[in-house]
Amino acid sequence: MGVVRHIVCAMSGGVDSSVTALLLRRRGYHVTGVFMKNWDSLDEKGVCSSERDCEDAYKVCQNLDIPFHQVSYVNEYWHEVFTNLLKEYEKGRTPNPDILCNKHIKFNHFYSYAINSLGADAMATGHYARTSQDSSNRDTWLLPLNMSSETALRSGTILERLVP
Repeated sequence: MGVVRHIVCAMSGGVDSSVTALLLRRRGYHVTGVFMKNWDSLDEKGVCSSERDCEDAYKVCQNLDIPFHQVSYVNEYWHEVFTNLLKEYEKGRTPNPDILCNKHIKFNHFYSYAINSLGADAMATGHYARTSQDSSNRDTWLLPLNMSSETALRSGTILERLVP
């Protein structure tokens, strides 16, 4: 991986991703914000909360003067995450859909979209893991400095499931 100049930031409309985009922009990176729609539902009043989240993400990108894109992974989420969740419940287990979402949606489909469709050098989110390259150019996972060893152990277990 060469010099990172263009970073696609997953924008949820929340504080974490907004601050991430701001900090990257302040550090001189060309940042593009992308909102991922992973679920298609209406609340009891017929309002889709993801539409409000998307509007918030758009407003943040406008305020930061960075490009904004939307991408839908509703179908992929249904088939690669939610269906598995239902199967696990049927077996009497309590799965964590966030792990599968990260593996299949965020670190697969979204990453591919950022790199291949938007021409990014890297992607960022407001949380989770960071990667770096070791001396042989293999990606390695870096954990936040403030993470306790117990949390790191749990996160390491989760990250093992994310990386094929």
